[in-house]
Amino acid sequence: MRSQIEIRPACRADHSQIWAILKPIFRAGETYAIEPTISKDAALAYWAAPQNHVFVASEGGDSILGTYYVKPNGRGFADHICNCGYAVAVNAQSKGVARAMLEQSLAQAKDIGFLAMQFNFVLESNARAITTWERAGFETIGRIPKAYRHPSAGLVDARIMHKDL
Repeated sequence: MRSQIEIRPACRADHSQIWAILKPIFRAGETYAIEPTISKDAALAYWAAPQNHVFVASEGGDSILGTYYVKPNGRGFADHICNCGYAVAVNAQSKGVARAMLEQSLAQAKDIGFLAMQFNFVLESNARAITTWERAGFETIGRIPKAYRHPSAGLVDARIMHKDL
């Protein structure tokens, strides 16, 4: 499936499908430090904020399988490092969508002019993401002990992961 994944810039017409992907992820509370009861409008304002470059992944049709954003991690003299968020539709997980979006986001971030990518809050319980990021060359540069009240795992640490571009 991975070779068939097409990634393009998101447009306003994609917002309903982006929300359909984000809603169960945010409601579950297992990966994002987002209020689980966040409204559609607030979630889309967060995901598609003006400073974010938002993309969607599809399988050649109108159905969106995943979405990601690239944004500056800091401001002013710290705006050369980016941060990204990724979300994959429940029915598209384990099909290479996240890896395809990661590969494209690394190239996209470099094209935008970022020098590095950093994930500020990767939950220790999110083993799938940690494995994906490590395989792509990300290193854990710090940990925040007991940073997140996970709904089923209790207090979990969060990693800060970084990669030069």
